[in-house]
Amino acid sequence: MHLDEGEALGIIGPNGAGKSTLFNLITGSLTSDTGTINFDGNDMTNLPAYARCRAGIGRSYQIPHPFGGMTVFENLLVGAAFGGGEKEAESYDHCAQILERTGLIDKANTLAGSLTLLERKRLEMARALATRPKVLLLDEIAGGLTEHEVKDLIETINEIHGQGTSIIWIEHIVHALLSVVERLVVINFGQKLDDGNPETVINSPEVQKVYMGISIE
Repeated sequence: MHLDEGEALGIIGPNGAGKSTLFNLITGSLTSDTGTINFDGNDMTNLPAYARCRAGIGRSYQIPHPFGGMTVFENLLVGAAFGGGEKEAESYDHCAQILERTGLIDKANTLAGSLTLLERKRLEMARALATRPKVLLLDEIAGGLTEHEVKDLIETINEIHGQGTSIIWIEHIVHALLSVVERLVVINFGQKLDDGNPETVINSPEVQKVYMGISIE
């Protein structure tokens, strides 16, 4: 697989297809058995997770795990300092700007453990953005949200992408993906099944059979 600079790429596939495993390989949570992972002209295959983060790979997780006893703002400071390698005092303005962009500025001093699901999802994304990523990996960030909440989230992701951040988004809510991504990849049992224009890919009979259970006949 490849990702072009500035591109928004969507990834879909059945449960167990290997989508989150792919993210874990990219970010260094898992070690690959074969092959290489290249990013921004450098071989990242054997680098630890923190080095990949500081090189510009940020991610959110499917199940949000904020530091519940810290405020929302403090959660971002952790991302900036430990993920991005910045001095805490020098990251205040950057973190405040991210809170504005992700709709969390009013929750800056709220304990993260008391947030709603949508707010936790936004915090996952905000904390990743605090590391100043060149590419942002989103793992089913729309899961569990209402239709209205998904719409709000799409607007935020489009704004982030519009400001130049490359995005790889794993998602089961296909209409959300199609509102953002420029290319769609389908994987099944760890193999790439299709890759191309989102509308063309989603209407492929083979993709519909594997992903949606629709018969090719």
